[in-house]
Amino acid sequence: MRQNSPMLRAVPLTLTLLSLAAACSKDAAGSSAGGESARGGGAAQQGGPAGGGREGGAAGSARGPAGGGGPGGRPSPSITLAATDVATVAPMTIEDGVALTGDLHPLETIDVRSRIEGDLLQVYVREGEQVAAGQLLARFEASAQESSRASADADRVAANAELANAEWTLEQNQSLFKAGAIAERDLKTSQQAVATARARLAAAAARLRASGNEARDTRIVAPASGVLEKRLVDAGVHLSRGAPMFTIVRSGTLELAAAVPARQATTVRAGQVVHFVADARRFDGKVARVSPTIDPATRAVTVYVQVPNPGNTLRGGTFATGRVVSRTLDNVLAVPTAALRQGQEDGKPFVYRIDGKTLNVAPVQLGAVDEQLGVAQVTDGLQNGDKVIVGNVGTLGRGMQVTIAGTERQQGRRP
Repeated sequence: MRQNSPMLRAVPLTLTLLSLAAACSKDAAGSSAGGESARGGGAAQQGGPAGGGREGGAAGSARGPAGGGGPGGRPSPSITLAATDVATVAPMTIEDGVALTGDLHPLETIDVRSRIEGDLLQVYVREGEQVAAGQLLARFEASAQESSRASADADRVAANAELANAEWTLEQNQSLFKAGAIAERDLKTSQQAVATARARLAAAAARLRASGNEARDTRIVAPASGVLEKRLVDAGVHLSRGAPMFTIVRSGTLELAAAVPARQATTVRAGQVVHFVADARRFDGKVARVSPTIDPATRAVTVYVQVPNPGNTLRGGTFATGRVVSRTLDNVLAVPTAALRQGQEDGKPFVYRIDGKTLNVAPVQLGAVDEQLGVAQVTDGLQNGDKVIVGNVGTLGRGMQVTIAGTERQQGRRP
């Protein structure tokens, strides 16, 4: 009995070890199943309604009020725009023409110069003053000229009296000659005396006019109405004949001389209306003249445009940009020029058109461009009421989902 006791104790120990091994195997299997179940549940949670897996989860997170998924469950890019980033295509009236730029100059600039040599006694005007035709600007010392005119006038009176006496003597001698009382030689002498007296009278009258002109030239008057631009003299100076004294500008009408490319100048005609922007204000003018020749160096034609300037609102030298209106187009479809884009491969123009909430690329054909309004005529590619994107709003592409800020709120308020 004592010899069998060790074997009896070994059997329960073996059974205990086998039970522990089986239990460990069951726990490992359960842990593995639980892990797989947890990963499957996590994947389902990430995918959401779109289904399990990573692609389903990404699609579910991208979807929302801004748009739906793209092909194969992928989301479409979306963009939100302000109302000012969208323009509606509509018929309008535009003007086609040729652009002009340049400086506006007074129509006439008059230089007043001294006609005599002498001392300047007084100057009555200063720069910037409005002067009228005939207004006294300055005065020379005129004593010598006045004396010369008085002397010439006296000579004219004496010559006139001498002529009258010679004519009376001729009349008497003619009567005596007819009566035979005097010789023919005496008659001829009387006739020559009359001719000499008449010549002296003419010379005296000429000297009187000359001295009168000199006396008049001591008074410097404005030759025309305008604004005194420059005063080059002061009282007390001695001036020579022909010295510059004043500059008067007639700025009631300004003129622009602009160079226009020869290929565009063919549509420019005298009398056409020109819209100008100068000094942040708009003005209208007319084409006055067009040069008949082309400049061989620049291949351009000079166009002269006159702009009325009542009240001297504009100053000479003001830079102006304008446009000669060659034709007016009514009821044409037009888009802002800021909406036009150019293809990188073919260089053709296109616009981004919004169809519902999807962005599409619409190639367009253009006509006239109104630079003043900032619009271009569209002859093909768009219809009345189409909406296009204006300006630089970021990266755009075909198929993007577009939301205009404020439209969804307005739609939600509708009954």
